[in-house]
Amino acid sequence: MATLIIPGEWFKNWDKSGKHEFVQLCKERTEKTDHGSEVKADVQAALYELCWQVVRGNLKLDHVASVLGDMMELRDDMPSILADVFSILDSETGALEEKNKRDNYTQLVGACLFFIPDAILKERLDPETLESLGLIKQALQFNQKIVKIKTKLFYKQQKFNLLREENEGYAKLITELGQDLSGNITSHSVLENIKSLIGCFNLDPNRVLDIILEVYQSRSDQDEFFLALIKSYMCEPLTLCHILGFKFKFYQEPNEETPKSLYHIAAALLHHNLIELEDLYVHLMPVDATIIEEHKRVISDAKQIARKLVMVVLPSEKSEDKEKEKEKEEDKNEKPPDNQKLGLLEALLRIGDWQHAQSIMDQMPSFYATSHRAIALALCQLLHLTVEPLYRRAGVPKGARGCVMHPLRNKQAPRPAESFEDLRRDTFSMLCYLGPHLSHDPILFAKIVRLGKGFMKEYQNDARSDVKEKEILLSCFLCIADQVLLPSLSLMECNACMSEELWGLFKLFPYQHRYRLYGQWKNETYSSHPLLVKVKAQTVERARYIMKRLTKENVKQSGRQIGKLSHSNPTILFDYMLSQIQWYDNLIVPVVDSLKYLTSLNYDVLAYCIIEALANPEKEKMKHDDTTISSWLQSLASLCGAVFRKYPIELAGLLQYVTNQLKAGKSFDLLILKEVVQKMAGIEITDEMTSEQLEAMTGGEQLKAEGGYFGQIRNTKKSSQRLKDALLDHELALPLCLLMAQQRNGVVFLEGGEKHLKLVGHLYDQCHDTLVQFGGFLASNLSTEDYIKRVPSIDILCNQFHAPHDAAFFLSRPMYAHQILSKYDELKKAEKGNRQQQKVHKYVAACEQVMTPVHEAVVSLHSTRVWDDLRPQFYATFWSLTMYDLAVPHSAYEREVNKLKVQIKAIEDNQEIPMNKKKKEKERCTALQEKLQEEEKKQLEHVQRVLYRLKLEKDNWLLAKSTKNETITKFLQLCLFPRCIFSSIDAVYCARFVELVHQQKTPNFCTLLCYDRVFSAIIYTVASCTENESHRYGRFLCCMLETVTRWHSDRAIYEKECVNYPGFLTIFRSSGFDGGNKADQLDYVNFRHVVHKWHYMLTKASVHCLETGDYTHIRNILIVLTKILPCYPKVLNLGQALECRVHKICLEEKDKRPDLYALAMGYSGRLKSQKVHMVPENEFHDKEQPARSATPASQQNGPGNMGKPAASTSKTEEGTSEDGDRGKDKSQGTTKPVNKANSAAAKVTTSNGNGALNSTKASKERDDKEKSGKEKKEKKEKTPGSTPEAKGDNRREKQRDERAGKDERLVREGKEKTPKADREKAKVEEKSSKDDKAKAGNGEPMEPSRERDAIKESKSKEKGDRSTVAGSIKSTIPRAESAESERDHKRRKLDSHASPSHSSTLKDNSNEPKEPTSKHHITYNSVARSKSRERETEKKDSENARGRSKEKKEEKDRKERKRDHIVSDRDTSQESKRRKDENGTNSSKNSKSTSPSCDSPLSGEKEKSKRSKSSSKEKTVSVKPERTSSGGKKESRHDKEKSEKKEKRESSGGKEEKKQYP
Repeated sequence: MATLIIPGEWFKNWDKSGKHEFVQLCKERTEKTDHGSEVKADVQAALYELCWQVVRGNLKLDHVASVLGDMMELRDDMPSILADVFSILDSETGALEEKNKRDNYTQLVGACLFFIPDAILKERLDPETLESLGLIKQALQFNQKIVKIKTKLFYKQQKFNLLREENEGYAKLITELGQDLSGNITSHSVLENIKSLIGCFNLDPNRVLDIILEVYQSRSDQDEFFLALIKSYMCEPLTLCHILGFKFKFYQEPNEETPKSLYHIAAALLHHNLIELEDLYVHLMPVDATIIEEHKRVISDAKQIARKLVMVVLPSEKSEDKEKEKEKEEDKNEKPPDNQKLGLLEALLRIGDWQHAQSIMDQMPSFYATSHRAIALALCQLLHLTVEPLYRRAGVPKGARGCVMHPLRNKQAPRPAESFEDLRRDTFSMLCYLGPHLSHDPILFAKIVRLGKGFMKEYQNDARSDVKEKEILLSCFLCIADQVLLPSLSLMECNACMSEELWGLFKLFPYQHRYRLYGQWKNETYSSHPLLVKVKAQTVERARYIMKRLTKENVKQSGRQIGKLSHSNPTILFDYMLSQIQWYDNLIVPVVDSLKYLTSLNYDVLAYCIIEALANPEKEKMKHDDTTISSWLQSLASLCGAVFRKYPIELAGLLQYVTNQLKAGKSFDLLILKEVVQKMAGIEITDEMTSEQLEAMTGGEQLKAEGGYFGQIRNTKKSSQRLKDALLDHELALPLCLLMAQQRNGVVFLEGGEKHLKLVGHLYDQCHDTLVQFGGFLASNLSTEDYIKRVPSIDILCNQFHAPHDAAFFLSRPMYAHQILSKYDELKKAEKGNRQQQKVHKYVAACEQVMTPVHEAVVSLHSTRVWDDLRPQFYATFWSLTMYDLAVPHSAYEREVNKLKVQIKAIEDNQEIPMNKKKKEKERCTALQEKLQEEEKKQLEHVQRVLYRLKLEKDNWLLAKSTKNETITKFLQLCLFPRCIFSSIDAVYCARFVELVHQQKTPNFCTLLCYDRVFSAIIYTVASCTENESHRYGRFLCCMLETVTRWHSDRAIYEKECVNYPGFLTIFRSSGFDGGNKADQLDYVNFRHVVHKWHYMLTKASVHCLETGDYTHIRNILIVLTKILPCYPKVLNLGQALECRVHKICLEEKDKRPDLYALAMGYSGRLKSQKVHMVPENEFHDKEQPARSATPASQQNGPGNMGKPAASTSKTEEGTSEDGDRGKDKSQGTTKPVNKANSAAAKVTTSNGNGALNSTKASKERDDKEKSGKEKKEKKEKTPGSTPEAKGDNRREKQRDERAGKDERLVREGKEKTPKADREKAKVEEKSSKDDKAKAGNGEPMEPSRERDAIKESKSKEKGDRSTVAGSIKSTIPRAESAESERDHKRRKLDSHASPSHSSTLKDNSNEPKEPTSKHHITYNSVARSKSRERETEKKDSENARGRSKEKKEEKDRKERKRDHIVSDRDTSQESKRRKDENGTNSSKNSKSTSPSCDSPLSGEKEKSKRSKSSSKEKTVSVKPERTSSGGKKESRHDKEKSEKKEKRESSGGKEEKKQYP
């Protein structure tokens, strides 16, 4: 290095020129290639100088380091040269005492570590320097390691043949082991030779053992020889294990593959216990931790793939992901991992060593080992051998041969199973380890399934000897199905045969076991294995693809794709399909059609998936508004009906689900049962039936099927049979009926607490409709024996099962019909007689035998008091009959027969139909026609028998123990009302039954009273109905009105069907079996008045409901009005009143409640179309009656003036019936007249139907006390309105009214809003005398003194006779309220006479219908009430008298105070009233003190003033008729009193009556 001297100026001017000169010098030296060693030395010297300058501190470290880095490119060995320089400097600086130079050196070397390899520095530098540079951890250890390595390299001797081995010995050893072993060579002889070779040639025994294993590996088929040799040769198992471990370790290098022969010998040695698995296992790779990590990675990859399949990925991203996945798969295929543990496991399984194989698999994650195909196949092969004998005995199907399996030569392999109990030994555990990978061997899959079928047949057929053992085996097979069979099916691609094979096993399980298996399969299995995770995601993706393209046009193609996909993974597919159907209900039809390619197992899985979707707790079964059922539930219900009808799916699970929901008090899912029964049995339940359909439903089963339903659902025989079998097999028929019957009330009282009223009503209707539908299905499909066996007696149903009576009789009714027909057939066979009379008698005898126990049973249903009014026989007869028993729908039969004839003709005329098909269709239609005709004939004979039976029974139906009023009340409460809202057929039946009871001339049955109670009290009934019940109630009212309208339409019909019938008697106490005297009957004219009154009451109730504002009231009354539209309204002014109210509803509800708006608009339109059929009131009933026609036929019961057409009573009753809503508003009126008690009683009749004129006696007694102070004034002056001039005026006035009806209505509508002003004008204009003042003050109508005397006399005579009746029929309304309601009634009369709510439309003509109708109604109702309570009141008369006397005193004081006040007010305007009343008008007319009248007897002049001033004047009334009515009610039966009554009417009554019928 000293040869090269670098000038010092270079270092001083290093940045300017020194650096460049130094680098240039080094380049020049390195370019000289002819002097290699000198160049190297020169470069070393230059570098040494440069580095020494850094050590001294003359140059900066970073400048030098950069130069050194640049110089590394000059020569390849430049790093080595620089390392030599550092080595020299290391020695030099290490000897220096100056620490800073050493630090500079260290920093320089550290800066050069980037371009000098560490290995070179470690060779050249001292350990301490390396430690300071961080290249080694500790210098001391480094020195020790160097010493050891040097010692091993230079001083340790190599062992080479120290035992003096000779190669010839090994050659002879290999020859000995490789010889032919087929002769008599044994392992013992060979072992002796090996020992000789070891001794002769000094061979190493371990090497000899290694060579033996090598030869065994090459000759692995000679297991028996080599295993015996090794066993004899080896003394230490651990040595053998180590040698084997070294062999395995040799193949653990990358890209090495362990030979199978090595696995085989290791497995053989393990199997013969020559080595231990624990000793060998540690030598195998990979370690268990690596296997677990790999398993986790595979699962995460599978989940990632599944996530990507579910996610929406853009096309570009999707293609990139697929390319990456392909690359990964290629990488895996190129370098498959060599898992020695799995190789050894496979070898163990091949030789049949299950114990050691099981131990290895236990060390690994579940199904990790069997996820490798080779191991799965090896295990499957072992299973084949294990189950072969048992399969040959119990699993091979008839005709199948199967291939022969050769057993293993290994005697220690698992023993083959000879019986099902042997399967528990090893087979089941092997199957569990195999898991879903049984899919690799479909043949073994089929064998296991067939073994399961064989076991189930034994299990079901055995006498249950080893019950516990069998139960254990059953649970084992269920576990295998859950863990092995179903997961394996998921991994089999489109294997329909395996699916059907598996169904052969599953169908032998109860559906509870099957559904549990499906639940595990769907919700848990797919997350247990990576392959299943992928399969699930792929199935969902494919299902999404198919469902997107499914339409009605490509059902066939899509159905095949769905079928293929469903063979392996039905749960995933159906889950997705159902989720789509819940969102899009228009998919139901194509989906149902596309399911025809499924297997039987898939259909069963579909049923489970539907039930699971229905029971999903996360789904709300109500919409967010909480008023309707969710659309997803409706869609699933529709799907259920369609699927279960079209395909042979077991129904037990679905039916049990509905049953369980009902048990839990949940009725939402009844929608499912309703759909299933409708689709499968063809039985519809709807309240929107047309009259033709309803008529057809009253016929036989064939007529029902042809004309009773909206859709002609044919071919339901098979599906209905399946439904019936499912119900009977699982004993669900009666439980479902009872639960539905109980749940109806549960909907309201248990479920409905927090639910919207609309939803509660909907659920109630759904529950009830389903009950009716389901009961109809059972009645028409179950045999007589099945039905009778399952339905208990009526008392058990009601008392033990707590079924409502209507539902209990509904269920029992078919049973009674079956029993009667069966008994009838028995009697016919026993006594052969063909005469019709004999047949009828036998039928009656059969009925008696069957129904007598029923009559005894129904007694326990109600209290004994009920049977005082109704006989149990009548009660049971009413509830046991149907419309089929009462009438034959001839027109419906004729209509259907004509349809078939037209159809036959159309078939004949159609030339396109082939002849054979045409012939078949004609034969079908002809056969159907004959069936209908035969059915009609059969029903006709049946109806004749039933009517004859009823004719014999009717005399004992109703007892005379209590009044007819009570009888009718019980009949309505317990029979008519409960059944008329049960179904549409029952609604018609109730109306027809009432008509039939009337036609049969049933004693003690008052037809008039029954009809009156039905029409007069509909407000509360309508308000308490659900929507569907409103339809049925409206249909019932319509049928009742049809009968009444028919009688009303023609006098001849009325006289033929009503006259001389007990139901139209007006003497309520008459118990004769005939119609009584003609004088006791209601004549035709008065009947028309009564019908008008009923129409008015319906109008009043309807208007009331419409004006409440309540949703239920309005909806229900609109439904009822729509139903009764053919028969009501018939009177023009009543129709106009309804039209006005409905129009108001339309305006108010348009934006608030759309459903009410739609109902109202629909009714409004139909009502307008009916206006052409409406008639004026005077055409509907006669308003003019001669005076003598008002004479009552009989008044023996006080209120019994039923035959009296006089209008006074009618006016009072109808007018006051309006006052129910406003009776409390006007409490400052005048004192009550006699007729006010009648008004209050009439109110009771119209509001709750419990009787009329209950306060008659109270009013009479008050009248007695008031009469003494008024009699003088009454005698001084008679009523001007009763003069003949008034009669003529009234007649003329009526004609004017008819001519100017519309103009008057307009005027009145305009003045309706100011009734108070009208009354004030009336006060000013009216003329009043002193007598008028007195009567106005007393609130008592004017009447002649002669009439007053007659009333007084009759009162004294009848006081004892009538006190009992009057006391018992005391009004439910307090007397004060009666007075208030009377006054309120008068006020309302001025406002709007025909409605309780100020109807401007009804106001025009409302004063016309009230006189005759109301009068009849009061008389009629009061008699009914008096008779019904006569006996009870006799006992309580004394107590009531004391209470009434006290009330009378208080009432009298109050009336006197009011009278004084009113008289003083009236004195001022008396003179002006007289002047304006000179034409003979009624001077006592006052809106506050008199009862309203329908037609005022004003003169023509007065009528003109009324039109111009106020409509209220028209509605003021004459009070004399009311007085007459009151007096008439108190007259006795005796002829003497009748004659007095006649004389009174001749003097005054006739005039008054005439005044009211202008």
